[in-house]
Amino acid sequence: MHDYYVYILASRRNGTLYVGMSRDLVVRVAEHKSGAVDGFTRKYKVNMLVYFEHFEDAYEAVKRERQLKKWKREWKLELIERENPYWRDLYPDICP
Repeated sequence: MHDYYVYILASRRNGTLYVGMSRDLVVRVAEHKSGAVDGFTRKYKVNMLVYFEHFEDAYEAVKRERQLKKWKREWKLELIERENPYWRDLYPDICP
């Protein structure tokens, strides 16, 4: 069994959003936070982990990532608000 994560990063509450997928959520979010990931998240300072889901099947994780990427912004905001109403950065919660 393997671990896969679909996650949403934000620049701030109700700010710019980014949906991604990773096998190692702690390392991947750390890369976003440090600016090691070139591109969109570094350019727009999108590095606050506000939502994530765990999967044991890669196909299901990819399917969910694609689904969330197609969602309207409003739906993503509602998902975050439902699970993380204060928009806390969840990164400290997942660090060992």
